[in-house]
Amino acid sequence: MKNTFLFSVIIATGLTGLGLVAMAQTTGSAPVDSLRGGDVDEYVPVDGVYHQDEKRFKRNYRQQPPLIPHSIDQYQIDLAANQCLGCHDWSKAGERGAPTLSMTHYMDREGNQLDQVAGTRWFCNQCHVPQADAPALVDNLFQPSN
Repeated sequence: MKNTFLFSVIIATGLTGLGLVAMAQTTGSAPVDSLRGGDVDEYVPVDGVYHQDEKRFKRNYRQQPPLIPHSIDQYQIDLAANQCLGCHDWSKAGERGAPTLSMTHYMDREGNQLDQVAGTRWFCNQCHVPQADAPALVDNLFQPSN
């Protein structure tokens, strides 16, 4: 008997919740606008792809990580490998003509100097992103520092 009563209460609560959700979706609320400009199943054409610029962008603030002036689409950066180090590691940068990593990339959390890139700096694209002359996704009032 207790099980039947408990089952009835659970069913009634579920049906009430479904009714409230249905009512909330149909009454009084304005439709939500999609960021992509259309319904989920609607085709929305997009602008052309923005390609990398040939020149390097200026940094907008002190200590900003440099932007990457080339594509990294096919680069492997995971726990097993970091393809960026093939050119930018201190031991190879000179012969490849690539900028060398800052010495801060070779320091552990306690400030000890290491012979290899620190684990905290292994995933380059957590700070560095490819540069592209693309429009802002949202309006903002950001002004670069002097």
